[in-house]
Amino acid sequence: MATLLPFLLFLSIFSDSATAHLQSKEESFISVVVSEKGLDFGKDLLIEKGRKTLIRHRLPDIEKSVKIPVVGTVSMTATNITLLSINVSSSTVQPGESGILIVASGATANLSMNWRYSYRTWLIPIEISDEGSAFVRVEGLEVGLTVGMENQNGTLELNVIECGCYVKDMVITLDGGASWFYQGFVNAFEDRIRSAVESAITKNIIEGTMKLDSLLQTLPKKIDVDDVGVLNVTFVNDPVFGNSSVEFDINGLVIASDEVSMRSYLHENAWISTSCGWILKMLWISLDETVFNSASVVYFQAGLMHWIVDKVPDQSLLNTGSWKFLIPQLYKKYPNDDMILNISVTSPPLIRITPENIGAIISSDMTVHVLDACESIPVACISVRYMGRILNLTLSLERSSQNFWNAT
Repeated sequence: MATLLPFLLFLSIFSDSATAHLQSKEESFISVVVSEKGLDFGKDLLIEKGRKTLIRHRLPDIEKSVKIPVVGTVSMTATNITLLSINVSSSTVQPGESGILIVASGATANLSMNWRYSYRTWLIPIEISDEGSAFVRVEGLEVGLTVGMENQNGTLELNVIECGCYVKDMVITLDGGASWFYQGFVNAFEDRIRSAVESAITKNIIEGTMKLDSLLQTLPKKIDVDDVGVLNVTFVNDPVFGNSSVEFDINGLVIASDEVSMRSYLHENAWISTSCGWILKMLWISLDETVFNSASVVYFQAGLMHWIVDKVPDQSLLNTGSWKFLIPQLYKKYPNDDMILNISVTSPPLIRITPENIGAIISSDMTVHVLDACESIPVACISVRYMGRILNLTLSLERSSQNFWNAT
């Protein structure tokens, strides 16, 4: 019975529902809608992850020869160019027709680097050089990413549709160096540094998206519920992009671990759960009643809907003395003997979901055993049919043998 507890608890969570019809083997029975708030949450996580991976990122060294009046041709290098920090002031996420657009704007970044220059003149036949450090402040940084998602053999596949980065302005501060060198360095390297920053951020985002795609490919298509049932979590159809949300359809059926098909037991005209109101909620999960019925079939076929009851809160109920007015023949033959109940569900319970509640139709047999001189003797059988919150139980005692009565 402990095996069924997670399943029964799962049923109790989802009490709202609305109609939906089964159409094909590929139809989904679980629908997951990520709301605007959920998209914002995911966007913030991705931006923070990307920001952290870029910190301490080294950019390629830059070399350039520049002609400077009077001085002549000067060889300049910028090395050890390192992103020290990136701060994002605002960001947005917007689903489109075929993907999701994420934009980070008003961002700033700080970089450090080492500089060096050398030159020769006809006046001085030896090389003149100098070196030092510099600090770069990047402002007005904007990053845009459009990611497409599609279903590939039951797994979500990500692809970068468009990705770009734009640096609006930057300020370079040199530590040391001659006054003429400052403007020459800025003129020579500002565009190169700007391009290096834009390229590094774009490359990092694309690589991060591909890593996320690789992670999605490793997600299991089946999840073990226990040693009996397996939940099919393959994606069905491509994601549906709304104005402010994204919907994912999942197969969602519980199947036996040996992958025996449950389709013949599932009923048409199923019902599907409705939202309990998803304003300010990140995620909305809708489950078709077929999900529950598939689990019902799996556990029924596994023989787990069978229990022996030998202890109850009022233990006197499991004694023939408590039954002497209901079944006087039983008490007369076995006075004050202890009893046990053998309860077996006779067919897979049928879960029915309505807009008001979750109901069930459960057919079971309860066989009453009397413990007489350490021997377990079946003395009565009661057929019980439970329908929702109404228990229809009628008894018609009928002697069929010396020690056995049938009740229906």
